[in-house]
Amino acid sequence: MRTQRVLACLIGLTLLAPAAFAQRAKSSTAYPHASEPIGSVREVYDGALSPESAVRTFRNIDRLFPTRTVPKSLTPWPLPPAATTLTNVSFEDKGQAYDLIDYLQVNRIAALLVLKDGRVALEMYRYGNTPQTRWMSMSVAKSITSTLIGAAVKEGYIDSINDDVTNYAPALAGSVYEGATVRDVLMMASGVRWTEVYTDPTSDRRRLLEAQIAQQPGGAMELMERLPRAAEPGTLNNYNTGETQVAAEILRGAIDRPLADYLSERIWRRFGMEADANWWLESEGGIEIGGSGFSATLRDYGRFGLFMQRGGLAGGERILPDGWVDEATSPKVLKGGDKLAYGYLWWPGTSPGSRRDRTYMGIGIHGQTLYVNPAAKVVVVAWGARPEPMAEGVIDDFAFCDAVADALRNE
Repeated sequence: MRTQRVLACLIGLTLLAPAAFAQRAKSSTAYPHASEPIGSVREVYDGALSPESAVRTFRNIDRLFPTRTVPKSLTPWPLPPAATTLTNVSFEDKGQAYDLIDYLQVNRIAALLVLKDGRVALEMYRYGNTPQTRWMSMSVAKSITSTLIGAAVKEGYIDSINDDVTNYAPALAGSVYEGATVRDVLMMASGVRWTEVYTDPTSDRRRLLEAQIAQQPGGAMELMERLPRAAEPGTLNNYNTGETQVAAEILRGAIDRPLADYLSERIWRRFGMEADANWWLESEGGIEIGGSGFSATLRDYGRFGLFMQRGGLAGGERILPDGWVDEATSPKVLKGGDKLAYGYLWWPGTSPGSRRDRTYMGIGIHGQTLYVNPAAKVVVVAWGARPEPMAEGVIDDFAFCDAVADALRNE
């Protein structure tokens, strides 16, 4: 029975052997999935795609909206094979025993990368994906936007995250964001009223999506400017994708250039990313979508996690302020003392082991995962191909990733 499960899992899966880690054949510059039929962005958020269409769409999101390219490095950071290859991992979630194959099948994992000490312990591709495939980030883009704000603080473009939002986004003066700080926005605690329901066409999240579909310059920010207040800034956390568009406006106002260009300049090229990435735009030639719409290769997501694991060092230069990574990825406390299981657009681990290791994760709907365990020196990237934005009955990604880190801790 176990053999049958393994064979079923391996159908349609590319598992790179250790020899392939060190050197892969040069590939064509043509994107391998460019001619595939895909669904619409409304179908993505409605959870209306078939499993097959979800895979095709998630690796072609640059065809849904205009994008800006994040240019790659000319000297890729090497990811050599680890001394020990991860072949399986056993763990429990909600009282149920699972292993690696369970995780791949139940969570519809389209690709999986595990780095230990910056070396590849596992790299696999499913559903026709390849090392050249670019896959959507969904809300992992929020964590990238947060990190760029840290870079802007390091360079002095942003004096302090305690500054008012309107110092860098003056168009928000007189709106509900008057009096909120950059820190409030990074904690999703500006106090604006917001409903984050992906499948409800009347929710604020879907209204933001419709503003993006309309492709009107400034349309997303017009929506954010009109929002009412629900609480005083800094006192209430409410998950809010629109808040990350405000973060993008803050960043663009501070650096006075496109976010994609800044990402390439400060991180993508300096840390040796091997492929161009793409980032959705609000409108043709407009600002990047701060909360979603980023797409990159599996290994480059892994390199971004490695950049974070190493404290924001790239090319021998400290890109982020001293202590920024710990600050951005640790649980926060709201004004009034309420504890918040959220960082600066990152998700800190909540289990005892995760808290001990100071683990954190970038998380996106449909099952996107970027996990970093600084203590074990493990990075995990998982691409989810679940058709529903918020699927029920799936294995907790944190539980799987923590088990991987424990398995490799002493290797």
